[in-house]
Amino acid sequence: MQFNRRAFLKSSALAGVAVGLPVLNTAFFVNPAHAAEGKVLNFMSAENLTGNWDPSSHTTLAQINLESFVFSYLTRAPMRPDKPDELVMELATDMKLVDEHTLEFTLREGVTFHDGKPFTAEDVKATFEYASQPDRPAAWYPGPCEVEVVSDHVARIKTDKGGYPASLFWFLSAFLPILSAKDVADPKTLSSRPNGTGAFKFARQDGNTTVLEAFDGFYLGKPAIPGINFSFVGDATTRTLALLNGEADLIERLEAEQVQTIEETGGYKLNKAVSVENKYLWFRCSKPPFNDPRLRKAAAHAIDRAVLLDILGVSGHASKAWISPVKFGYVDTPNYPEYNPEESQRLLAEAGFPKGEGLPELEYITSVGFYPKTKEYGEVITAMLQEQGFPVKLNVMEVAAWNERLYDRPGGGPGHMIDCGWSTGSPEPDLVLRTHFHSSSKRICGIDDKDLDAVLDKERNTLDPAERKAVIQNEVMPMLADKVPALSLFTSVFIHAMREGLDGMYFYPNGMMDANKATLA
Repeated sequence: MQFNRRAFLKSSALAGVAVGLPVLNTAFFVNPAHAAEGKVLNFMSAENLTGNWDPSSHTTLAQINLESFVFSYLTRAPMRPDKPDELVMELATDMKLVDEHTLEFTLREGVTFHDGKPFTAEDVKATFEYASQPDRPAAWYPGPCEVEVVSDHVARIKTDKGGYPASLFWFLSAFLPILSAKDVADPKTLSSRPNGTGAFKFARQDGNTTVLEAFDGFYLGKPAIPGINFSFVGDATTRTLALLNGEADLIERLEAEQVQTIEETGGYKLNKAVSVENKYLWFRCSKPPFNDPRLRKAAAHAIDRAVLLDILGVSGHASKAWISPVKFGYVDTPNYPEYNPEESQRLLAEAGFPKGEGLPELEYITSVGFYPKTKEYGEVITAMLQEQGFPVKLNVMEVAAWNERLYDRPGGGPGHMIDCGWSTGSPEPDLVLRTHFHSSSKRICGIDDKDLDAVLDKERNTLDPAERKAVIQNEVMPMLADKVPALSLFTSVFIHAMREGLDGMYFYPNGMMDANKATLA
């Protein structure tokens, strides 16, 4: 009988899933007496929060999701696959490029912060000038900027001193929560209590649950749902059981077998969407042995991504680029590193490690409970790399411990490879490309490459959108395929499950949610 490597790896991974899952008696868990009209929405998050409420202090997706309830944004980006560059006005009512270095926003009137302070252009000025400082950990901004307050409700973002086009804030306007100038002036207040203009305001922290209350003064009218309990539950099966027994109204990050259970049970709804998040195998480029691009490329050619998609099922979507298909500039990159054992062996030998001989033990770090199937496909990637001679050891960690080890640091980040997604609520590609692959940021992989810097600078400084897209597709992506600071494994499909009584929720493709018009019956 012929040995089918793909079938073996897939069946081994799925067998591990089956062994680890309890058999669910859904008739026992489903609670027929769901809560009455007017109850708060219980949402279970797959990731922990940071404890610092300054939006510029972190890149944690769970906290970005929570901020979408509390804060408002100048615009919002639905990021539908057929219209990835569409923007919808929110705190802004109009935006226009005045010149190369000036982007003007006309602001909505009659908006107030949760503390009662009116929203004006001074708040836009404070937010942009503070969060664009190069020492801010979030690093969403392309560089420092200044804001001219034309009037109470007209603000101009100016980038001439930063040396980059103001047009880069066009898409970013959908991802930057607007802070109160009063809070920005007091860092202690800013970090200790979120104060936005969104539909829900912060009430208190109860252990792992952040309690939000509907904001009476919300400019679109007080929400019908009186509040949201935003709780961290790090295990996907536990979140599913909580939905089935009535403890949760809404959960995220489901896996294929949990989706099947919910579909077969009845009384629940699912929301599935190709997301803005790609999942990556990040190489620690700032230390040996993956400071050599030949070894990174050899590892990339050792991985059969089609097997990973078989394991993920409904949770994964094929991708051949370093940004999601709902990002501006996506393209199926022609020279994307595909599974090719012969090329992997050639590159290993060229780098001085024939068949992997002489390589040190390589630590591959992943999380469990947050992203679907990380342990299962991590074991398969480990086996594929070992098959080509890479001496890889998989280290599976709970979410908080993995989060602590995620980022690059002096001397290189922990381990040699780490699994992580990157999800941002804007079509702007530089939120991925420049954040991770330019030497001024290099958040996870730690790469410092002059050729990459040059092509990323060219892309950033190209004013015409069509020309900028061409640079991304024809220059940036092919160079990333050659340098491989990270391998994009697939695009995540975000899956939310909720009980049928929850209506009117809107889910953005980065996991952010809008409950302004939601009802819970």
